[in-house]
Amino acid sequence: MCDPAKHMRLVIVTVIHLLQTQEARQRRISDDRRGSGGFLRLRWNVAVATKFKAFKSSYVAESAGRSILPYPVFYDVEPTEVRKQSGAVGEAFSKHTNHEKADKWREALQEAADLAGWELKNTTDGHEAKFIQKIVEEISLDLHSISFGFDEKLVGMETRVKDAVSFLEMGSDDVRMIGIKGMGGGGKTTLARAVFDQISFRFEGKCFVENVREVSNASLFGLKSLQNQLLSDVLNDKGISVSGVYEGKSMIKKMMRGRKVLLVLDDVDHTDQLEALAGEPNWFKAGSRIIITTRDEQMLVAHRVKRILVVNLLSFEEAVCLFSRYAFGKEMPIRGYEEKSVQVISYAAGLPLTIKVLGSFLCGKSELEWIDAIDRLKTIPLMETLKKLELSYIGLEEDYKEIFLDVACILKGERKQFVIEALESCGFHARNGLRVLEQKFLITIHHNSSYNYKYVFMHDHLVEMGRNIVRRLHPYKPNEHSRLWIDMEIEDILANDLGTEATRYIQFSTRELNPEGGEKKVLNKLRFLDLSYSKLRTLDLGIAPNLEILSLSGCVDLVEFHIPNGCLKLRSLDLSNVKLRILNLQSAPNLELLNLRNCLDLVELHMPARCVKITSIDITNSKLRTLDIGLTPNLKNLDLSEYSGLPSRNTNIEKLISEGLCACTSLETFSESICELWRLRKLKLKGYPEVPKDLDQLEYLEDLGQLEYLKKLTLSSTMIKRLPHSICMLKHLQSLQLISCWLLENLPEDIGRLECLENLTLSSAKIKHLPDSICMLKRLKSLQLKFCWLLEKLPEDIGRLESLEKLTLSCTKIKDLPDSISMIKHLECLQLNH
Repeated sequence: MCDPAKHMRLVIVTVIHLLQTQEARQRRISDDRRGSGGFLRLRWNVAVATKFKAFKSSYVAESAGRSILPYPVFYDVEPTEVRKQSGAVGEAFSKHTNHEKADKWREALQEAADLAGWELKNTTDGHEAKFIQKIVEEISLDLHSISFGFDEKLVGMETRVKDAVSFLEMGSDDVRMIGIKGMGGGGKTTLARAVFDQISFRFEGKCFVENVREVSNASLFGLKSLQNQLLSDVLNDKGISVSGVYEGKSMIKKMMRGRKVLLVLDDVDHTDQLEALAGEPNWFKAGSRIIITTRDEQMLVAHRVKRILVVNLLSFEEAVCLFSRYAFGKEMPIRGYEEKSVQVISYAAGLPLTIKVLGSFLCGKSELEWIDAIDRLKTIPLMETLKKLELSYIGLEEDYKEIFLDVACILKGERKQFVIEALESCGFHARNGLRVLEQKFLITIHHNSSYNYKYVFMHDHLVEMGRNIVRRLHPYKPNEHSRLWIDMEIEDILANDLGTEATRYIQFSTRELNPEGGEKKVLNKLRFLDLSYSKLRTLDLGIAPNLEILSLSGCVDLVEFHIPNGCLKLRSLDLSNVKLRILNLQSAPNLELLNLRNCLDLVELHMPARCVKITSIDITNSKLRTLDIGLTPNLKNLDLSEYSGLPSRNTNIEKLISEGLCACTSLETFSESICELWRLRKLKLKGYPEVPKDLDQLEYLEDLGQLEYLKKLTLSSTMIKRLPHSICMLKHLQSLQLISCWLLENLPEDIGRLECLENLTLSSAKIKHLPDSICMLKRLKSLQLKFCWLLEKLPEDIGRLESLEKLTLSCTKIKDLPDSISMIKHLECLQLNH
């Protein structure tokens, strides 16, 4: 490999020499650009270009095929003039067309002009000293990049380094701090080191401070020793000594201001460490760069680090390549080991640390040793990885440690809301706890857009780590574990009356429970029980009198479920997709959440007479004929989507917030009471298979104006002919959607009184004109009129809709727009089509 320093010096000398020679020659040449002056200038430029071309050819020949990248410098001439031989260059050529070397000159100049280089005029505004400095810096960087080679075992690192360097914005003169975050063993330090090695030559001082967390926590003098290292490395003075952390801060602020430095602080886990080593950007000279690697995003946020790069785990292809290089010294597995390699790589789940450890361990091993190692991984985790990962766990507060263990052992993969409910049942501050775990890369939150749910996930190695922590307290006594998730152990504990009060969580899914005898002891202190998709046929909650969270989702064999009077703590009950016909919840007065989604066989539901704590009932896709939900003053969500029955009249549902009252075929009996739900926020009435006769007059909805808090109203029916005038009294209404109202002929004349209305949508209606008062809707942002075939014109004063941003006129009879439409200042989208 070529010596970059040697070539850098060559470039610097060559550039300076050429420019100085040019300047000296120009001083000797007459200012008269006609005659011999133009010829001399042309001869000089052509001579340089020709020698340059010859040098390039000879270099290629001497280097056995290695190429050289030339950089032309356009000094007092534009590249276009050289390329096209126009301007002064063209004028000089025109006088020497018969010269024997003219063709060679033209060819050499064209080739030089086609290359990327520097133009004095456009690079530094003609400032020659800055121009030379710019050339030197850029060529130095290119030469360093050529000499800098990635370790062949650093798979996928080149792209990640480019991303990190782009974050640093090396062309900016400010002081830039960036964070590199990711889970333990994910490659943060490796990335930071690679970036440091590639760009450190551009700085006047540099320092890579490794293991900040470990060193600072090792002794009372840890931070002081790190300050010593920083100052010694940057100033290249091993004699520097810091007496204390406070003095160290002062010395760093004083001595760093005069040097452009590159500083890497690796594995930081507390803001005290940052405050001691890089407290503020103004500690450093302009152009300095500070890179911080950490597992804790919140620490970066607290230190006002705005640009944060996430180190993603390796893709499968990258993992195969990295593992193969450690295990076989090649980029792909050798013949006969492909399947075994995939098994190991799958276990590693993209974590570079695990891949390296296993690759090194299996290198040179026989096939039988490989098989034995793979089998061992199925039951005994890789301790070297777990030890590294556990550092994140150790730094947690005690209650957050418990939350982590609950997720690792029981709750991973569940809906976030369900996880929160389960954790809160045990007295934890779940929302903050989950956020802390997410910021420390101990969990991830995935959003499922199809179902609009968020799920809590955890890397497989972190799950192993958490379960290992629980089991190692009593390695040979699973009945002493706080959490039980292994079916065989649970079955043995229940069958042999081995339960203890230590157990808080049970997740048991593949076998039948025998609700007799021994279980009473083990379930006495139980708070959370997940029997989802088990083969359970009967369950009596007398075995768990203190239970708070119960999930029986998907227990299709369950035919009998009994809640005795003693179960006063039950807060959440999930019976979705269960085939029970009768459900009696009268002994659960403290219930807060009830999920009966897809209970197709359920025909009777008996709620407590007073259920004052319940906030959510989901009866989606149910065939219940009657629903008496009793006194439920705190009910916020009643989901009746695809529900063929409907709730009996209830005047006490004061806080109902309903997202779906769909497919309610007996709406006439419900509509009387709907106007009494004065705190109703959203009302969606659409898609009825059959609409009662009297609904076309909306007799029962004449008092709709009583719903003063209503913000969103959606109506969809082929029978609606008119809207009640009381709609105009909904002073908080923000959205009114009338979809597929085929018989609707007009809107209320006073619709302009809806002062908060922002969205008005009319689709497939018989409306012929819009009331003039619609122009009084000062907050209206979206007006969509679709498939209103009879609508012929808009109100003349439509321009008064000063907030309107979107106007859609699709499939109407409107041919002309009012002149006032030009007055709508905020209109961004106007859609017209037939």
